[in-house]
Amino acid sequence: MASEIHMQKPMCLIENTETQLMVNQEALRILSAIKQPVVVVAIVGLYRTGKSFLMNKLAGKKTGFSLGSTVQSHTKGIWMWCVPHPKKQDHTLVLLDTEGLEDIEKGDNQNDCWIFALAILLSSTFIYNSIGTINQQAMDQLHYVTELTDLIKSKSSPDQSDMDDSANFIGFFPAFVWALRDFSLELETNGKPITADEYLENALTLKKGSDKKIKSFNEPRLCIRKFFPKRKCFIFDRPAQRKYLSKLETIREEDLSGEFVEQVAEFTSFIFSTSAVKTLSGGIIVNGPRLQNLVLTYVNAIRSGELPCMENAVLTLAQIENSAAVQKAIEHYEKQMNQKVQLPTETLQELLDLHRPIESEAIEVFMKNSFKDVDQKFQKQLGEQLLAKRDAFVKKNMDVSSARCSELLEDIFGPLEEEIKQGTFSKPGGYYLFLQKKQELEKKYNQAPGKGLQAEEMLKKYFQSKDDVAETLLKMDQSLTEAAREIEVERIKAEAAEAANRELEEKQRKYELMMEQKEKSYQEHVRQLTEKMEQEREQLIVEQNKIISHKLQEQERLLKEGFQNESKKLRGEIETLKNSQPSGKCTIL
Repeated sequence: MASEIHMQKPMCLIENTETQLMVNQEALRILSAIKQPVVVVAIVGLYRTGKSFLMNKLAGKKTGFSLGSTVQSHTKGIWMWCVPHPKKQDHTLVLLDTEGLEDIEKGDNQNDCWIFALAILLSSTFIYNSIGTINQQAMDQLHYVTELTDLIKSKSSPDQSDMDDSANFIGFFPAFVWALRDFSLELETNGKPITADEYLENALTLKKGSDKKIKSFNEPRLCIRKFFPKRKCFIFDRPAQRKYLSKLETIREEDLSGEFVEQVAEFTSFIFSTSAVKTLSGGIIVNGPRLQNLVLTYVNAIRSGELPCMENAVLTLAQIENSAAVQKAIEHYEKQMNQKVQLPTETLQELLDLHRPIESEAIEVFMKNSFKDVDQKFQKQLGEQLLAKRDAFVKKNMDVSSARCSELLEDIFGPLEEEIKQGTFSKPGGYYLFLQKKQELEKKYNQAPGKGLQAEEMLKKYFQSKDDVAETLLKMDQSLTEAAREIEVERIKAEAAEAANRELEEKQRKYELMMEQKEKSYQEHVRQLTEKMEQEREQLIVEQNKIISHKLQEQERLLKEGFQNESKKLRGEIETLKNSQPSGKCTIL
């Protein structure tokens, strides 16, 4: 259970070496054990800006993430701390603290870009931490946001242009929280008080013009507005007097600024209450194992020199989970069949009637645990395996019945065979005495319960194995005339022909039953697939409508700011989105 994951301190999740990013296997093991949904909060910012202090507060601890007390950057790579969520029962809060950006000691800052991108890709809430006000310098330091389309692909298609259409990014990207530290300005505009959120939105206002300087001014603001529809801003006073700043881990609460303490409490309360569970496109809830696979997929892409692709990450995750979903469904089928079906059944129909609802449950297990099953590849595998398992149970049913019938035939007809050996029927009138005895034992066999569906077949085979005995007794019975023997031979032939006809009819009935079951199985797969696709279509429409709503708001804002051309372009994107609403058409297996 995820509630059993109690990390006493953070550990490195992704190590940033001088040459490449490395994933910590122990951290992945911890993630793999978290079966609950995860709320992932990541923080990014320049080095030595107090990011780790806020993350420790979110963990409910004074110490944990390294604060340091010098101008050197302490956190290298991305560190992880998994704790029980303080507000959401049966959820795990995953805190990701990142190394400080633009550390002058690193020389090559290329990995800064990857750390920034990974923090966005892995989190459901992304906190950007900076010192002072939101001015052009602060925006310039946030230049990574303008490079996102150079660092991340949303689609695997090479001709996909994400900058022209930010819809794909919006569906994946986290909520954006800007934490302004050591903020000393009065929150007001034109002499009127404003909120921190209004301050942020005012800072994101674009400037008119087309020269290089204005383009540089507008680009980061436009990217934040396009990619992060959910935005929040918090301001923090200086936490304490300068002499205490290097001892924030041990400083007493009363030595901290009262305003700062209140601001931190407001910040943590907001993060706890509003940060969403990490969710992928299509409403796919992320738990520990899924987050583990996302980490591996993204880092492996970066290490191989490729751009991390959000669509590929989801499809890779789907491959792993859909394969597991097939296995889980098969295990459910086998377990239920073994528990609920008492072999042998008296008829094939009885077995198929028991099989059908269990098969339906197995398909439901697969549907519940699978997603993004392109072309129903894994559902087809499930169908094939269920068919094989059903046929195996049909064969086992026949084998169990055959074995039980063999034992019964030996018990019932054993004394008769012994009498034949002793010559009891080798006398005049012995043949009809043999037939009488045989008929009595046959009646006893037919009345015995629990033989299963092979009862008649096994009796027929047994009698066929004794045909030479009956034929010998018929020839040796001196009381029979030649005419009587011929009549008896014809009777035996007629019985054999009748039995052969019954066998053919039974094979035909079995064939028809199996074909009928195959059709019912197919229809059940289609029914559940149709329901799932309809649910997915509705989920996609909800997500798409949210994106359209955000773009409409952004279009209206651009109009108010006087950017008619940009507004017109955005209107075209909105129309494209509306025209691409998912259809309800189901692709049949």
